[in-house]
Amino acid sequence: MEHNMIGWFEIPVTNMERAKKFYEAVFDITIEVHDVGVIKMGWFPFASGKSGASGSLVQHEMYEPSEKAGSLLYFSCKDVSVPLGKIEKAGGKIIQAKKEIGGGHGFMALFIDTEGNRLALHSQQ
Repeated sequence: MEHNMIGWFEIPVTNMERAKKFYEAVFDITIEVHDVGVIKMGWFPFASGKSGASGSLVQHEMYEPSEKAGSLLYFSCKDVSVPLGKIEKAGGKIIQAKKEIGGGHGFMALFIDTEGNRLALHSQQ
């Protein structure tokens, strides 16, 4: 395999400004919002030459946030505890506190963002 299988992700949002503010607060990043035709996209930062995929917040009538349906996206971080500690203050909800996965696979946590999406965090510590 020449590269990791995931190359891009999109997170549905109903309110771009609210979602942008949430993700910027939780991950200490800047999201650039662009109108791409009839779709509004909030691009996550991209580190060229680094591992992992980049992606976007997406606001369009065809995209619907969900707590239970669809794929589960894991955000990699240095320590799950850091962004997890910012989730509720930024308007999200923690649904699974930090827990060890086992077998040396690190730690994870689950949360609901301000738009109603179920997402996860992962770290080795």
